[in-house]
Amino acid sequence: MRRRPPLPGRLLPAFATLILLPLLATPAHADIRPETVRLLAKAAADECFAGVGVDYPPGPPCTVGQPKVNQSYVWGLAQAGRRLWFGTGANVLCLKPEGYQVREPILNDDYVCEFGQSQPARGNPALPATLGDHRTPEVYTYDLATERLTERTADITSASPADANLLNTTAGLRSAAAHQGVVLLGGPSVVGGVNVFAFDTVTGRYLGSTNLTAYENIRHWVVAGGVLYAGVGLGANGGEAGRVLRWTGDRTDPFAFTEVADLPTQVADLTEHQGRLYVSTWPKAIVDGSAAERAAAGILPTPPPVGPSYSDVGEQAPRAVGATPAADTGAVDDTDPADLAGIWMSPPLAAGAPGLNPEDAGNWAQVWSAADYEPDPVVRRAYALGGLASYGGRLHWGTMHVPLQATALHLSVYPPRSQAQLQATVQNTQRAFAVFRGQDLGGAHERIETLYGESTLPAYDPTANNGVGAWAPAPTGATPVYGGSGFGDPFNLYAWKMAVAGGRLYVGTMDFAYISLEGEMPTPPAGTAPSPPTFGADLWSFDAPGRPARAVDTGGFGNPLNQGVRTMVVDGSTLYLGMANPMNLRTDPTPGVPKGGWELIRVSRR
Repeated sequence: MRRRPPLPGRLLPAFATLILLPLLATPAHADIRPETVRLLAKAAADECFAGVGVDYPPGPPCTVGQPKVNQSYVWGLAQAGRRLWFGTGANVLCLKPEGYQVREPILNDDYVCEFGQSQPARGNPALPATLGDHRTPEVYTYDLATERLTERTADITSASPADANLLNTTAGLRSAAAHQGVVLLGGPSVVGGVNVFAFDTVTGRYLGSTNLTAYENIRHWVVAGGVLYAGVGLGANGGEAGRVLRWTGDRTDPFAFTEVADLPTQVADLTEHQGRLYVSTWPKAIVDGSAAERAAAGILPTPPPVGPSYSDVGEQAPRAVGATPAADTGAVDDTDPADLAGIWMSPPLAAGAPGLNPEDAGNWAQVWSAADYEPDPVVRRAYALGGLASYGGRLHWGTMHVPLQATALHLSVYPPRSQAQLQATVQNTQRAFAVFRGQDLGGAHERIETLYGESTLPAYDPTANNGVGAWAPAPTGATPVYGGSGFGDPFNLYAWKMAVAGGRLYVGTMDFAYISLEGEMPTPPAGTAPSPPTFGADLWSFDAPGRPARAVDTGGFGNPLNQGVRTMVVDGSTLYLGMANPMNLRTDPTPGVPKGGWELIRVSRR
């Protein structure tokens, strides 16, 4: 058993040290807060933990062992009238891909991942060890008028054995939408397909469930032009291709969909902008973690085997695919930009029949890809995209960087020949997110700006040093308008969600500092200013077009264990945020002590 951070633990301290030390003297951003923040609801302990491999004692309350909170994410969040509906994800940090070759449980003061030694795994030998920490997701409503939280999970599990089985085999309810009197909560199944559950938003009645066998992943929905759309992925974990679905259902038939986009990569987020639908995507292939794990163990790896994965280091990673080495004569990129993370634009919503229809499926255009910014041809293949929003007449979007995914990919393409090369790869492959905006996309006057990012990034030249290889700064082609990546914080890895409320564009982040630094910020060298990184997710606001972003909160809204703003719902000038917090052993009831598990937060203007 190891009491170390995950993914993979032996590389994280090196990663943390390498990216933090050059920034210790950088002044921190001011934290000005014209918004008020209120915690509306919080996950409760739902299990007792008495040790890895030990059957769970009765409770809570726990007379043996300690309380544990498995439900870690508000993964799907929607509003219908004065009621919020949301679905959760449990122990998301522990759902590791097979490629990470996790053999031993992870136990520390913050969280435990039992993997194959969990009670469910020991009782079911057919259950993969990587799903040993899976728990059934939960469904809740929060009444904004009465401020009452109500669990609705039993509405599903008591409806029929088939409904209960679908929920029990759902990895997590990672998406939600409300439209025309129906709320839909969907998530990937651990046995195949996407599971979707429906409720009547007026009566609250459960309407049933279905498994969409043609798809394997779903993240977000959007209403555009009065029509509800969802983005999905095909193939293992959704990593082979993407589709946009138009909902054609109603209360009597809530599971009717038609495909209106045929894309080469899975869809992440969606938004309406100037009469079109725009989507952000994840790449066709992301390397599995076995290369990083083996390299950290001191084994020089060969490219990892092809195979499916199911991971969440803050977010689910797509299907793992072994890398194709770049040409020996240089860092040549033969990857089709369409297979990279990108921004795709639909035909006009008003053209032909109202909204998007099946005849529009092949008429989408890619207007940006990771190759337009990232100079390293291997690293760019690990880029993912997160939130996007229409604001001030321009489309805004941000990148996502799963911790050490680019590192693992690079190690599989260019195996290090020494510890120094391994360290250089770790140092030069991880990115904080960048934020972009574009206007007249795909048109004659297209203009794309990098708001937060870098003018140069490290790129690897395998021909340097007589074929030994070396890293060197390479131009991105961008001059950042406002500042550096991650809003100046190297641990801000995801621009996870964007939303416009009260004339302001809000950006919620995933901050990996707490896990990467094992909960202890290094002491700055003598004579330097305090370290700029902070523990806990950030919320930033663009208060007006043409102004830089302002920090609303950079510390997880008072809980440094809140590592990410996973979902946002807009109600006028008010934001409702669903937080990601996987620290399942942090259940100390003492007031003021940070606690693990999901949180539902309201952010409103003063």
